[in-house]
Amino acid sequence: MNSDTVAGVADPGHRSRQLRTTILRSVSRSFYLSIRFLPAQLCEPIALAYLLARTTDTVADTTQIGGTVRIETLKILSDGIQGKTPREAIINQVAAFVPLQENAAERTLLDSLPDCLEWLEQTGGADRDDVRAVLEKITRGQMLDLHRFDPPAVRRDGFAVANNGTQVRALQTAADLDEYTYLVAGCVGEFWTRLCFRHLRDFASSIQDEMLALGRRYGMGLQLINVLRDAGTDLRAGRCYFPEDELHTVDLTAARILSESDRFQPIYQRWMEKAQDGLACGMQYSRAIRNRRVRAATVLPALIGARTLALLRKAGASALHQAIKVPRREVRSMVVSMAIHLASHNEIETIFNRATTESNSVAFR
Repeated sequence: MNSDTVAGVADPGHRSRQLRTTILRSVSRSFYLSIRFLPAQLCEPIALAYLLARTTDTVADTTQIGGTVRIETLKILSDGIQGKTPREAIINQVAAFVPLQENAAERTLLDSLPDCLEWLEQTGGADRDDVRAVLEKITRGQMLDLHRFDPPAVRRDGFAVANNGTQVRALQTAADLDEYTYLVAGCVGEFWTRLCFRHLRDFASSIQDEMLALGRRYGMGLQLINVLRDAGTDLRAGRCYFPEDELHTVDLTAARILSESDRFQPIYQRWMEKAQDGLACGMQYSRAIRNRRVRAATVLPALIGARTLALLRKAGASALHQAIKVPRREVRSMVVSMAIHLASHNEIETIFNRATTESNSVAFR
């Protein structure tokens, strides 16, 4: 990892443009589609926050390294984002994670950390404060996740390495899951809202407090869809986000969910309903937005989320045993339809209603 990349570039703005285009597109196609709708004054801080969050998420997900080291690295990275730790210390700590990334885009992302930190320093005061505030919550959620789920590291040849035990650990209560979805996603809805009210005149027909509440619930709903979609993979990795006290009501343990998935369905369906409520908040949020470009960017995740829930419902209990994803052609169709109709309220409602139907076939990856 080269800490001089920005200093060696004649035009630092060129590097930030590369970060928010090429690199952003490589690590998240769907988010890149959303952010392309945004005006420049919103695109910059939102793209930066996303890249920093993906960087911390990549560190948290590097399972070849023990959980304790990952937590320590996240703490150093968080302090660096807050401006409390020298950049060199952060870069040196993260460097060990770079060669462990199997995904080339994530290797490039980690290598680009010095540029992201430089970009953060160059960001205007209020936006920089908001980026730091949302990243503090996100990294806190990621560290909490590792504390809850990651088994203690074992030592091999004097080094702490991941202990890939097969025990399935579950969250204790619904409040634990709500806390997690808020810290890693609900706070993003608040962040998005504050930026929009700061940078856009007459951003919404609702007051800021109402939009903050809707944005929070929207973000939590989107993260809950991720939990539902990835439930089978997480269970096989020893992680159960569904509360243990709810499992007990149907005489289940986290370790038996995959083998008794029909018995698990009532719990799964209840959390799907809560996710649907979060999407309803997202739709209500989008209806209040006056700027059509921002409305399109804001509502696209809700449209993809609605389609994901429809596919999960159609798959039923088998969703835990198959990877389900909205086909790219459907996402492209949503984007094109909004562009053609200038993100009109009627067209967005039509796309949302169509997305919730179960007539199309399940797409597997």
